Amino acid sequence: MYRLALQRSVSSLCKFSKCEAKRLRLTAAQLRSSKVWNLGKINHIALVTPDLNKSTALYRDVLGGKVSDQQPLPEHGVTTVFVELGDTKIELLHPLGEKSPVQSFLDKNKSGGMHHICIEVDNIQKAMEDLRAQNIRLLSEQAKIGAHGKPVVFLHPKDCDGVLVELEEA
Repeated sequence: MYRLALQRSVSSLCKFSKCEAKRLRLTAAQLRSSKVWNLGKINHIALVTPDLNKSTALYRDVLGGKVSDQQPLPEHGVTTVFVELGDTKIELLHPLGEKSPVQSFLDKNKSGGMHHICIEVDNIQKAMEDLRAQNIRLLSEQAKIGAHGKPVVFLHPKDCDGVLVELEEA
């Protein structure tokens, strides 16, 4: 008698678990399809360099890349150069001004290195709202205009597996 009751309990628990699993999968699928913003392609990978002229010459003269002119961005505290790579880019960053956010990176990494990855989104405001709701910290309250003249926002690296992520509206 106890054995039969135990079998029935296990059987109904398994049926419930399968039903619950189906419901959860459906909910996740519905969430994905109801999202009001989407990730796009990698726009660029940013490298901090202690010598912007030397790095520009490396990508242009040694590697044969197409590089932009230097672009000072005082509101971001950096000077940038972009290296075209088909449908993506490398962004070379160098500190501009005393309060440059990349100076502390260079202080810790004298040779420079990878600073962040930039991913395009189709709606930065909706992305910011959604990410805040999921407890992903943004490094600014509002999107700022980035080097491409489009809104950008950075996500806290501690919430992104140790990677500084920049979102840029496509």
